[in-house]
Amino acid sequence: MKKIFAIIICVVCCSIVAAQPQYTLDQILDSARQNNIAIRSAKHKIESAQQLRKEAFTKYFPSISAAGVWFNASKDMAQMTLNPAEMMSPQMLNELSHSLPASVVAGMANPMTFSMLKDGIIATVSAVQPVFAGGQIINKNRLARVGEEVSVLQLELSENEVEKTAEKYFWQLASVQEKMKTIQASEQLLSDIHKDVDVAVRAGVAMPNDLLQVQLRENEVASQKLKVENALSLVRMLLSQYCGLRDTTFVIDYSPQNTDNIQFSIFNVQSLPEYQLLGKQVEATKLQRKLTVGQNMPSVGVGVGYNYHNLLENDRSFGMVFATVNVPISDWWGGSHAIKRKKLEQLQAEDQLADNAQLLQIRMQNAWNNVQESYQQLLLAQRSIEQAQENLRLNRNYYNAGTTKMSDLLQAQLLYQQAQDKRTDAFSDYQNKLLEYRHSIGQ
Repeated sequence: MKKIFAIIICVVCCSIVAAQPQYTLDQILDSARQNNIAIRSAKHKIESAQQLRKEAFTKYFPSISAAGVWFNASKDMAQMTLNPAEMMSPQMLNELSHSLPASVVAGMANPMTFSMLKDGIIATVSAVQPVFAGGQIINKNRLARVGEEVSVLQLELSENEVEKTAEKYFWQLASVQEKMKTIQASEQLLSDIHKDVDVAVRAGVAMPNDLLQVQLRENEVASQKLKVENALSLVRMLLSQYCGLRDTTFVIDYSPQNTDNIQFSIFNVQSLPEYQLLGKQVEATKLQRKLTVGQNMPSVGVGVGYNYHNLLENDRSFGMVFATVNVPISDWWGGSHAIKRKKLEQLQAEDQLADNAQLLQIRMQNAWNNVQESYQQLLLAQRSIEQAQENLRLNRNYYNAGTTKMSDLLQAQLLYQQAQDKRTDAFSDYQNKLLEYRHSIGQ
């Protein structure tokens, strides 16, 4: 009956383990690229930059506008008084007096008042084509295109950073999983020792204190297991949130034996997105300086228009062509200083580009040195495991033969567990150093 019950428990446990989702590093990275908020935000910035470029392109075409005015004044806006007699010479009045009735001639001596424009409608439609604007339209379009290229580079940097962080979490989780395996192996080893010592104590060939020491060591391992379980849960939650995974009960599939050393490769710093982004900053400052120059130059435009009004109590419409010239005379005083300031910003961007190119080269070399050091540490940790394992085997044999103490055996077990943990940490550190190196060379 006990055997049947044990089989049922084993089947259930295996089913639970099999039901856990399992992810490889490629799957984790793919999920991070699709779901991380930083990448989505960078993609939105690309779309925004594309719209800005399209907006700048519309400035090549004529600017069309329409306007209309209706008014109704409290009184006529234009008023004029005429005196015909004052406008004619005496000779002309004498001649008119012979040809016109006397009443008409007498009325010409009285002033007459005229008024108009009390209400009316004015409407106009015009189109203005810029002919010369100091290169502002061309340079704004170029600047908008540079902005779009910058947003693409920023997306690449965001993807690299997201992948780097996700992979760090991945290897951190791998390290914790390996430590859990080490603890489980230690539990099994201590359980075997416990059984052997218990039998020896019952047979009277071992001291009860030996069994007590084993139990204390089992308690220490149980305490360590609780800490590792909490760490395992926390790292899973971090990785799940960062990569947009649906659950936190997954496990990862990795190859802890992949410790092949790699060879250093010389890469061109100019191919790195960080360097290209600084180059775009230099290009942008040049265009901004040209824009500032253009803003202080004359602008010329030609246009056509159609107008309508009924100001004189009858409809009137007409078309026209015109030209506009705008010369910023007083702006040159402040504009000259603005041009010098933009020139200094361009020089500063160029200096920053040269300085950062050297820093990127140093970062690449330093990352490679860290890979080499981490690889050697991994080899040392692997040899330590082999030595600690042999030490444990010998101490267990010596204890069974009665030539060593239980404390020596438990110390050997502790050294073996610590060696395994150090090897796990060394492997995780090696993977992270490889990650830093690949990131430094733009891979």
